[in-house]
Amino acid sequence: MNKGFIGKELWVLFDLDGTITDSAEGIINSVSYALEKYGCKVEDKESLKCFVGPPLQKQFEIYAGVSKEEGAKLVSLYREYYTTKGIFENEVYEGIMEVVKKLREMGAHTCIATSKPEVFARQIAVHFGFDSYFEFIGGSMLDGGRVRKAEVIEYVLDGCGVKDKGRVLMVGDREHDVIGSKEAGVRSVGVLYGYGSRQELEGAGADFIATVPGDILSIVEKI
Repeated sequence: MNKGFIGKELWVLFDLDGTITDSAEGIINSVSYALEKYGCKVEDKESLKCFVGPPLQKQFEIYAGVSKEEGAKLVSLYREYYTTKGIFENEVYEGIMEVVKKLREMGAHTCIATSKPEVFARQIAVHFGFDSYFEFIGGSMLDGGRVRKAEVIEYVLDGCGVKDKGRVLMVGDREHDVIGSKEAGVRSVGVLYGYGSRQELEGAGADFIATVPGDILSIVEKI
């Protein structure tokens, strides 16, 4: 294995939903709860998969065709279910923590950069026992601030004191991760085992594509 990056401070940032954890069940159930309580009947829960990954309020605005204010109300309804049940209707993808552990053994720094509220991201990491494998867990704010992926990436890099963006990889499963990476000036790895398609990720301009978690290590070997 090429260990040439050791000592050069490689930073690998991971998205959470769809990259570290398969969180679709909890998110979809929470969205369904919010929409039903708001008065929007959900005919097909499969149609709600579009909520996994993107910033939540904006997705409510698009999906339900509502204003920013109504989108915020839907987020509040969503959290009624999510904070008590949905947050734990979740599981860690097979093989991903082995990848994170191996990266750390190789000398890389690992962090989480998610559009999910940071308080929930930290709660999930502690619940599933992987919080100690990440030097920094960064996310959005509960009041809707710092929700764009580029803002979260910048926040994590600033929090870690990272200056050389050429030594940063952002790993995520949706176009928002790729677009945010470009806006933040870092390279991206799009993963296909999450909720985004190859067409979506390549269309957004992902620098690398990983079909399975282990491919992330292969990509790191080449940089």
